[in-house]
Amino acid sequence: MSVAYKDQLYAELKKQHNQNGTLFEDPEFPATDSSIYYKDLPDEIRFVEWKRPGEICENPRLFVEGVSSHDLNQGSMGNCWMVAACTSLALRPKLWEKVIPDWKEQEWDSNYAGIFHFRFWIFGQWTDVVIDDRLPTINGRLIYCQSKQNNEFWSALLEKAYAKLFGSYQSLDGGNATDAVVDFTGAVAETIDLKPYRTDNQEKLFDNLVKVWEHNGIINASIDPRGFGLESKTEEGLVRGHAYSVTDVKRVDLDNRLRAYFNNETIPLIRLRNPWGKAEWTGAWSDSSEEWSKVDDTEKANLGITVADDGEFWMSFTDWCKNFDEVDICHLMNTSVVSIHKNWNEEAHFGKWTQNSDPLLNRSGGCTNHMETFLQNPQYLFDVTKESDEVLTSLQQKDRRIYRKEGQGENLSIGFTIVKVEVNRKYRLHKLETLEIMHGFTYINARTVFKRIELPQGRYVVIPTTYEPFIEGEFMLRIYTDVDNCCRELVKDKPQPKSCTAPCEYPQLVTHIHVYRAEIGQQGDQAEGINPYVIISCEGQSVRSTTKKNTLTPVFEFSAIFYWKKVAEPITVQLWSDDLGSDKFLGEVLLPGMPDDNSSRWYWLKNKGSKKADNMPSIIALRLVTSNELTAL
Repeated sequence: MSVAYKDQLYAELKKQHNQNGTLFEDPEFPATDSSIYYKDLPDEIRFVEWKRPGEICENPRLFVEGVSSHDLNQGSMGNCWMVAACTSLALRPKLWEKVIPDWKEQEWDSNYAGIFHFRFWIFGQWTDVVIDDRLPTINGRLIYCQSKQNNEFWSALLEKAYAKLFGSYQSLDGGNATDAVVDFTGAVAETIDLKPYRTDNQEKLFDNLVKVWEHNGIINASIDPRGFGLESKTEEGLVRGHAYSVTDVKRVDLDNRLRAYFNNETIPLIRLRNPWGKAEWTGAWSDSSEEWSKVDDTEKANLGITVADDGEFWMSFTDWCKNFDEVDICHLMNTSVVSIHKNWNEEAHFGKWTQNSDPLLNRSGGCTNHMETFLQNPQYLFDVTKESDEVLTSLQQKDRRIYRKEGQGENLSIGFTIVKVEVNRKYRLHKLETLEIMHGFTYINARTVFKRIELPQGRYVVIPTTYEPFIEGEFMLRIYTDVDNCCRELVKDKPQPKSCTAPCEYPQLVTHIHVYRAEIGQQGDQAEGINPYVIISCEGQSVRSTTKKNTLTPVFEFSAIFYWKKVAEPITVQLWSDDLGSDKFLGEVLLPGMPDDNSSRWYWLKNKGSKKADNMPSIIALRLVTSNELTAL
């Protein structure tokens, strides 16, 4: 399903103009200078003429002989990032057919009415954008994105629809190819710094990229221009600050002459395309390099080797890691229940950073540099129910290009923190001192930040934030795990009294209890086979830790939080052993939990219900924090 941008319905508009015998002229994106530039209009743009494809060439077509990564070249605008994304899109028919719907029906025919439509995945929603086909030209030639085929217009029209989303063509000047790919596909974007791979772990990275490629992922790469200048060239023909599309990742079989040289039967290669459609890598494995003379003709044919300045070239993976600084990967996450490939459980949430003078209502607290406000940010709780799970977290802010006309439009600096919390946490966090930060993000002014992290079983809270407090914006948080993680936003700060609840029945205290470890004394003749676990109980509520296998010195790192009202009744911590399904009691500790208590120490375990000093042969280390302010923890 998709929504109509500006409430313009393609089918209805086309039918209306077919019946009237008129060509569509889009009132929402007029053929005027304002749709091209919002400021500093270059002199040459003053000579722009808006022409329909039929006025530019004979026999205009949406596609000529299908869609190819060689179809399009960058025009005069600095939008190589979008052209690179289109190049990648062209390699994946199932993807571009979503972006260019009804493409057969949209071809020039008797129903032509000067109207086209495209779909983009904008902030979690497929959005249908209608345009007319009037395109900006100078001297009868397109000035922006264009096809190598003079009468093919899918790329120019797609670019116009994308420009309409953000208010003008100028809004597309400078950007990130990954952002465009996400808008074309709904993929999850991951950025990897290649510098650590120049000397180590290249094999692992290559194998990961092969998997991404084989699972229809999209890959782009770039070189940091700092110190050299934007679009300056390296000695071997690569352009700095430029978005290159990866168009293949493959191991190439070598013949005997090259096997001895490379000391291997295969060599990992990667193919890239410059969106300019020219200017290629001139080093090893470039189009005319001697390495190809030692590769079997059949293998070269399979790889589609051509000696032409078409912007596409091969490199060895080692050279690629040495010359490029960053790779952007767009993962098409498989969330299908029935699949032969790895599938993921997805949880997506939309939120806002908003200001409020009330600390309990403020939702714009900034990063951990601002600890007095940090926990005022939105909070999302999720569970890892397996022994451990790889958790993928993507935080995407709403694109701000539309605000460039107002002199704004720059990305906010964003990141997120993942905190391990109590196994029974249900209310918002108000204090970090008792909890473990599992991951803190390096803040960056990118549209999307991403992290994959292996987490042990437990309950977690992810806190998306801006770098500075009291900055407003919108975001989308996506979390992927192997199994259902029950992700939900934490909204309430504490238990809410019911209308009929007497004051004495409402919680008076909040207690955080953390069990670190235990040392279990001799259990009769049993020195081995102890499988200990902990149960913490408070006013009829109980939580149980995971069972530790075959140990007398278990490390639990297990915590719980309780809101309780009968201050006179203690919290109970019991140690048990699961002995082949027959649970054995190993002792307990009764904890009174007085307000402002903040104790961390070892306790001797006692017999069940005992108030005397009849110690059991085991001790347990734990920490207790109690407050009569329910929003203190």
